[in-house]
Amino acid sequence: MQKYKAFLGLTLALLLLAACGPETASPVAAPTTGANAEGPPPTPIPASPTPERPLAALVNGQPIYLVDYERQVARYEAARVSHGEIDLSTEEGQARLLELRRDVLNGMIEQVLIEQAAAQQGITVSDAEVDAALNQMIAEIGEEAFQQQLEENGLTLEEVREGQRATMIYQKVFEWVTSSVPERAEQVHARHILVDTQEEAEQLLAQLQAGADFAELARKYSRDETTREAGGDLGWFPRGVLLSTEVEEAAFSLNPGQISPVIHSPLGYHIVQVLERDPDRPLNPETLHQIKSQVFQEWLESLWAEAHIERFVDVSP
Repeated sequence: MQKYKAFLGLTLALLLLAACGPETASPVAAPTTGANAEGPPPTPIPASPTPERPLAALVNGQPIYLVDYERQVARYEAARVSHGEIDLSTEEGQARLLELRRDVLNGMIEQVLIEQAAAQQGITVSDAEVDAALNQMIAEIGEEAFQQQLEENGLTLEEVREGQRATMIYQKVFEWVTSSVPERAEQVHARHILVDTQEEAEQLLAQLQAGADFAELARKYSRDETTREAGGDLGWFPRGVLLSTEVEEAAFSLNPGQISPVIHSPLGYHIVQVLERDPDRPLNPETLHQIKSQVFQEWLESLWAEAHIERFVDVSP
């Protein structure tokens, strides 16, 4: 079922609008979703170029046709309206529709940039690879369910094939860009307490210095809901993955057993304790993916910066 949802998220990009709700994460840990997640933005439906067809955009001279863009927008709009996420009769709904149109266009542009980079590197996906992926997915969910999804989303088999090809190209590019990311790194195992005021943090620090149990105080007072029940435990992490750089810097400056002074960050006031250090520890799969996603996002930003992009539809707020 997970492969089925992932496939729809990458090629149909409609059924997950309601199925995937927001995730709860620690305010200290950096998120792994969004543009830096391992999954492409909406993929353009291929079209044969003709001079008469109006354009939505040109990406380094490669066209994105208006008809394909509007088709993508219509599918996203229908899905969001049907799931009650957009009410077109309201001003807010119209604003969200405009944001949707902007996101779809940006997603299509980004997919073109990725495919152009793939072509430059000789990264391709064969018909046999696409057929194998589709056949495996159909075998898992059943032919009837597959056909039902095509009908519900107004897609043809050829459109799904091309969407699957784009998805697989994206995955190969992701692997190429992130192939040099090491799987081991210096890491610390730390925990923290997060409170709203410096006065409260100083009071808790005094209790810790007097011998109070760190985990008990974290469970009682920390407002980091994700780590609170675990006694503030942040787990093992390398440099560069925490959302709060202040907490990360403090953790890497401490030896096992040491407790930091009160640390201020945009999230509030922290007290950090390091439990363990390891100069060369394997990264867990989630952290490794997070680091790879950050590397890939930086690479994507360089593509955007270097690209010559012309837009022919107005998606400005």
